Amino acid sequence: MSEREQAKQIIDQLPDYKMGNLLLFLRGMLFDDEIEDDLFCEQLAMRYLLDTSPDKHDTITLEELAHMEGIDL
Repeated sequence: MSEREQAKQIIDQLPDYKMGNLLLFLRGMLFDDEIEDDLFCEQLAMRYLLDTSPDKHDTITLEELAHMEGIDL
């Protein structure tokens, strides 16, 4: 039995008066993931801003990228 199935089985056994607390907990778990995603994006941005590579601002066209990846547009 998967962990998801086990969790559903436990939820089905809980009395109704505990559902509110469970929902708060689960929503908190989702919120926690959003915070982690935000922190990851901030780290990427800071890494880019602190990058001293001379070619950091070089760009290529979409057509050049497609050609490099073997894609015909």
